[in-house]
Amino acid sequence: MVHRIFFALTIIGVILLVGISVLSVISITGRALSDLGLRPVPGDFELVEAGSALAVFCFLPMCHLLRGHANVNLLFDRFPSSLKTGINALCDALMLALWVVIAWRTSVAALEYRQNGELTYVLQFPIWWPVGASALICALGTVGYAYKLLETLGILSPPEAYKTLSAAEKH
Repeated sequence: MVHRIFFALTIIGVILLVGISVLSVISITGRALSDLGLRPVPGDFELVEAGSALAVFCFLPMCHLLRGHANVNLLFDRFPSSLKTGINALCDALMLALWVVIAWRTSVAALEYRQNGELTYVLQFPIWWPVGASALICALGTVGYAYKLLETLGILSPPEAYKTLSAAEKH
């Protein structure tokens, strides 16, 4: 179930990035063809900024569940499996702790932006909207990071579809 939730969140991130890309193409085309009466999309940079942050937060939990982060295995592959498990568990615990701090501080920022009533410069939408959405995604992301830690410790097992992906970390 956890993997499905974060897969769906990843799809949302993809949709956001496609939307940002289309918006950027339209806006750049409007700038380039301003002699023909076209214009850039007002507030394009505000939408790209907010959408990019949301997309990254949507991708990170699934990336961690699949151990998709970049790593260097110069010596790691030669370690005994118990040491590998210990190192992976330590890294998972640190990532969970970091994600909890990110979720906490993003939530605090969203509440402060809401209290201040701060708006974006061009589009005049409340800044707390995208920050609050990021905080919610981060809070949900902590579940994925906790799940991966429990998976690494052998308390939980990944779904069958993901076992072949996880098997690579045991070798």
